[in-house]
Amino acid sequence: MSTQIKERPEVTDDPSTDDDAPKFFHYVKKNKIAESAVMGTHVVALCGEVFPVTKSAKPGSPVCPDCKKIYEGLRKGD
Repeated sequence: MSTQIKERPEVTDDPSTDDDAPKFFHYVKKNKIAESAVMGTHVVALCGEVFPVTKSAKPGSPVCPDCKKIYEGLRKGD
């Protein structure tokens, strides 16, 4: 009886793949998230990107650097 070993192919983070996963998560108006997720409407992120909400961010998810910079520059209550 012989044992064969299968090697796992190397996985890389290639942004050119047609993966459904977003590269970054963006900051959008809170009241628009549910509407977009249910109705399929598009939201506008702080950085200006327009897209439908299809995934929710988990703690530690990568955040759009432009959105983060704009968000940190906002005053409380804006």
